[in-house]
Amino acid sequence: MGRVAGKKLFSIMALVAMVGLLLLPIAVSLPSLAIGADAPDAVKKEGEQKYEKGRDVYYKTEGLAIGAPAPKTVDGPKDYPRYNFESRVLLWFANQQHLYYGSFVLAVPIFCMVIEFMGVVTKDKAMAKRYDQLAYDFIKISLTAYSLTAILGGILIFTFLTLYPAFFGYLSSIFRPVMHIYALMFVAESGTLYIYYYGWDKMRDGFLKWIHLSMSVILNVIGTLLMFLANSWIGFMMSPAGVDEQGRFLGNIWHVIHTALWNPLNVHRILGNMAFGGGVVAAYAAYKFLASKTDEDRAHYDWMGYIAMALGVAFLIPLPFAGYWLMREVYAYRQQMGITLMGGLLAWLFIIQATMIGILFLSTNYYLWQALGRMRGAEKYQRYIKYLVFILCCGYLVFITPHTIVMTPAELKAMGGQQHPVLGNYGVMSAKNGGINVIITTTILSFVWYMRGNKVSTVSWSKFGNIFMGVFFACAYVNIIWLAIYGYYIPANVRVGLSVPQVATTLSCLFFMFPLNSAMMKGAKQMGAIEWGKISVRSQYALIMLATAFTWMMGLMGYIRSSVRLFWHVNEIMRDNSPWAYTHTVGFAANMISFNVLFFWVSILFVFWLGSLGMKKAPVPAKAEVPGGAPQPAAGH
Repeated sequence: MGRVAGKKLFSIMALVAMVGLLLLPIAVSLPSLAIGADAPDAVKKEGEQKYEKGRDVYYKTEGLAIGAPAPKTVDGPKDYPRYNFESRVLLWFANQQHLYYGSFVLAVPIFCMVIEFMGVVTKDKAMAKRYDQLAYDFIKISLTAYSLTAILGGILIFTFLTLYPAFFGYLSSIFRPVMHIYALMFVAESGTLYIYYYGWDKMRDGFLKWIHLSMSVILNVIGTLLMFLANSWIGFMMSPAGVDEQGRFLGNIWHVIHTALWNPLNVHRILGNMAFGGGVVAAYAAYKFLASKTDEDRAHYDWMGYIAMALGVAFLIPLPFAGYWLMREVYAYRQQMGITLMGGLLAWLFIIQATMIGILFLSTNYYLWQALGRMRGAEKYQRYIKYLVFILCCGYLVFITPHTIVMTPAELKAMGGQQHPVLGNYGVMSAKNGGINVIITTTILSFVWYMRGNKVSTVSWSKFGNIFMGVFFACAYVNIIWLAIYGYYIPANVRVGLSVPQVATTLSCLFFMFPLNSAMMKGAKQMGAIEWGKISVRSQYALIMLATAFTWMMGLMGYIRSSVRLFWHVNEIMRDNSPWAYTHTVGFAANMISFNVLFFWVSILFVFWLGSLGMKKAPVPAKAEVPGGAPQPAAGH
């Protein structure tokens, strides 16, 4: 009865989502029509009066001002309706929940595509079946979450229309040329997703399986383009383009979309969404592992958690670099915005962000060290873990050290200045770049150890390969630390460029050492099978910590990205004249972010429960059929 009720509830949610998506083009067109009613005669009576010329605020090109100026709002019920609660907080909640679920449903289909492809190309039929079933389980969860994402999207639009009608009306008038594309792509994604899910059994074998896999590629292309269009709204609000100083649209929609921050936002969002999605699925697997009653269930969910963690961390490793690129572009666009972010009003929030990033990498390494316990022969690496802990802690402490902190006059006098005479040296960007690159390089080394945990290389050049890898990692550490120290002796404008060789060193460890290690382990002697499920419960708590920290950090970065505009709806174009046009305190922001995280995890547990109804697990092959831990291709992914 529970399974039947769950399926009925799922069908109702899917129907509601589809109806909402079909009505979306009508909903988003209403504010545009309203703006059109107030537009000047030069806009409404085309051909009767010549358009005025305007100059693009970013591209500096001239064009005809065919749009209305940005409205000058006033504090009152017309522009800022009130409902006995701070409107910005309501919008904050609706936006953050939609972002969480949108990120999840974007990431999981990409995981499904990768896992299904691994199942198609593997020659082991038992493993192919396991991979295929795992991808199906993932997409089932994603389908349920997709319905909630659509519902939350409708709630978000309703919130904008109700609480910020003038602001949303202006934005929708600017993006009117692509509104219909945005809505049609929603419908296309929905249709592709449902066909992809419900056609799974019919397309399990042969050529039809490749068609099914191709559908996952189409699904992810549509989802990625949707994310790019959504990011164009954020980019326009932070760094407007395609409009003149009055906010009038100049006719080039590509300029409106392709703002100064659009490309770095896209890259940062893709990597962040993938890492977040992997963390959420890994936490789901950890919860199921802890609740399992049989060894078979524990083995299945242990393997599932590892796959999700490995995919998520694969995108987590380059994420800090994408964040640096985004911050660099913010500085390049408006230096004052960069100062507000990194050295002014919002600087303390980046210390909190650095703390969360450190927790992410520490949790990942701890999980990998615990996972070595599933493999015979991995004991040889246990005695080196204490050195990795020391390196990680040193890098972490440097990374989270603030350059300056808020102090009372008495504290300022006691310390002898705004900066601590010793610790203040670790707060500059040169030291922080070194700290995070050391952390990432150590994480890569932990993965390499895990990949060879129960194996002994049999290639003729294994001794030379081990020496070369050891020297390579040692040189990488020396180069990263040396560049961090050298940054203190050169001007700041030159020091910024040192981040490039540091990043190149870290990525060299990732892209050179992984393939080399895989080549060394080809045909390696197995010291025993990976005993899935034979892992400490502490490792599962690490996965839950990984997911929770990433969820919290996503909320924090959303708040930072929105707050950098200060009292502007659209930076330097449309001012926010509401009574809430101020920056919240760090304490209030932390409480609000925590509430969003708590609400998301409570709701996602419901999604997991609903998606697990009727879920079947592929039988776990016997140990003899899984030499070396069958899912090993994922470890090298």
